[in-house]
Amino acid sequence: MQRNLIRIIGIDPGLRRTGWGVIESDGVRLSYVASGHVTSAADETLAYRLRELFEGISGVIASYRPQEAAVEETFVNDNARATLKLGQARGMALLAPAMKGLKVAEYPPNLVKKTVVGAGHAEKHQIQAMIGFLLPKAKVTSADEADALAIAICHANHRGAQSLAAKALAKVGR
Repeated sequence: MQRNLIRIIGIDPGLRRTGWGVIESDGVRLSYVASGHVTSAADETLAYRLRELFEGISGVIASYRPQEAAVEETFVNDNARATLKLGQARGMALLAPAMKGLKVAEYPPNLVKKTVVGAGHAEKHQIQAMIGFLLPKAKVTSADEADALAIAICHANHRGAQSLAAKALAKVGR
């Protein structure tokens, strides 16, 4: 019996480097498709850096044609300026798949880590090790790629629960 195969892009937003990872899931098995990162030139103005991220993510979506997207939620740190810039990069990571009509889900970093590693406060090297175990064909070269693949895996594991919750809310709203 053939299960429904879904292609998911996970996006780990960052202003300097935004990681992306594409996987396929049939509900039971995961398979690696591709991963990489999109960068923005540090010597450009913010508007042009954001455009580079948007165009880069849009290009990846056009090339790999995922059906759904998952983006990591921003954590707030002490540096308000850095947090704001990260939020703007995250906006591009949300906008690019939305402009292509993809369903876009968001996950907090601790849920991504707990889903992939089993601990909500896992270290970067633990995430990379689990990505190697869960997706043996993935040749990940950066933490951004590993995080993006982890976000995609998190979505593959939680998308069914999100769908059920949305249906339940729709019934209540009638």
